[in-house]
Amino acid sequence: MVGLGVITVSMRELDRLKTVQAVVDGQLRPGLAAERLEITDRQFRRLLERYRQEGPSGLVSRRRGRPSNNRMPADRESVALGLIREHYSDFGPTLAAEKLRERHGMTLSKETIRRLMTEAGLWVPRKQRPPKVYQPRNRRACYGELIQIDGCDHRWFEDRAPACTLLVYVDDATSRIMELRFTHTESTFSYFAVTRTYLERHGKPVAFYSDKASVFRVNHPHATGGDGHTQFSRALFELNIEGICANSSQAKGRVERAHLTLQDRLVKELRLRGINTMEAANAFAREFIADYNARFAKVPRNSHNAHRPLRSDENLDLIFACRAPRRVSKSLTIQFDKMLYLLADTPEHRKLVGRYIDVYHYPDGRIEPRANGTALPFTTYDKLSEVNQGAIVDNKRLGHVLQLAQYVQEKRDNTRSRSLHTTEGPPRKRGRPLGKKSQRSLDQSDMLEGLERLQKQSWPLNGTEN
Repeated sequence: MVGLGVITVSMRELDRLKTVQAVVDGQLRPGLAAERLEITDRQFRRLLERYRQEGPSGLVSRRRGRPSNNRMPADRESVALGLIREHYSDFGPTLAAEKLRERHGMTLSKETIRRLMTEAGLWVPRKQRPPKVYQPRNRRACYGELIQIDGCDHRWFEDRAPACTLLVYVDDATSRIMELRFTHTESTFSYFAVTRTYLERHGKPVAFYSDKASVFRVNHPHATGGDGHTQFSRALFELNIEGICANSSQAKGRVERAHLTLQDRLVKELRLRGINTMEAANAFAREFIADYNARFAKVPRNSHNAHRPLRSDENLDLIFACRAPRRVSKSLTIQFDKMLYLLADTPEHRKLVGRYIDVYHYPDGRIEPRANGTALPFTTYDKLSEVNQGAIVDNKRLGHVLQLAQYVQEKRDNTRSRSLHTTEGPPRKRGRPLGKKSQRSLDQSDMLEGLERLQKQSWPLNGTEN
């Protein structure tokens, strides 16, 4: 607020005074002044007349010092605040507003409740809260008690190859790197492959500690369908391994700090050895892990190894497969991934009509319907084979597919431009499009050439891990 004589005006009203004074002095036209103040010409004429009669005080808002027309009555505020103090003093504004409406019939907006609780000292706005302090916690006592897992997308091969993701498994008690795996992206099948290698090599740990990525946790608050668990968490449950999601990146600091060390040391080791592909890097990973652990691993407080051996009844092929429930129709068919699967017409299969069975999707791409623990024989019927489908692409691999699309588009554009100015054969009429048949053959050849070029650079295009 700014004092002007005995009048106190706001900065907005001071700008209004300067604009009106400019019109009075003949320096500004009234229409332009109204546009600058974002008001109508008629309202500006009223302000100008009030200024000539009353001076600067005429431009002060008439609502100053008067209660708002939408102001809630004071007695209603006191009643709401009394109920909040008595029953909901530790509630947040949103939940308190819901309970006042449900239990007491008082319909107040959550922002009104927020203001009342803030003025009464029952709620502290987030901007006024002190910063959260992340204190260090002690390491777990035993080796294999807690394994931190995370993926790091980085240019591990620098400019020699495209960026990829490194999956890192770190033991919390010793900071030992348990597994390293270069992969195209953080996907369920990628974590399946690395976790299976871990279990076969070390045994089953007590718990895996991860972030809140969709591989490990269903993040949608109103997700429909399924049992509320991801494929990875379901696999851990069947293996009797606890899956824990960290609430912040600081909570799993062991693996986060390991990323920084790997982005320095591992990148340079790959450069010195001339490794440019994920296959060669994965082959070198065991040697690097041994050297890393010899340098940086800690001694656990307890010498007990918390890893447990795999049981004989734990079939990793079935556990590390994505499953989807499908209902058997009256014609003994199930539909999965836009493909129709026809079950054999047998008395046993007829008993499955109307029931849900599991369709197993294995990492190598195989599909297998199973019921009561046994695989069901089937044949396939692709009713969409003749339809030109749009590509279904995982969001983390969209960049690779766009690279292919860009290459094909540039090839087609360049081909058309050359056809307009070629000197071989009869000249083509400018602007005449290619025929459908020739255009289709051109698209297919360009696509095949683009696939071959991108596969030489180890870019994924078929949605499966190598």
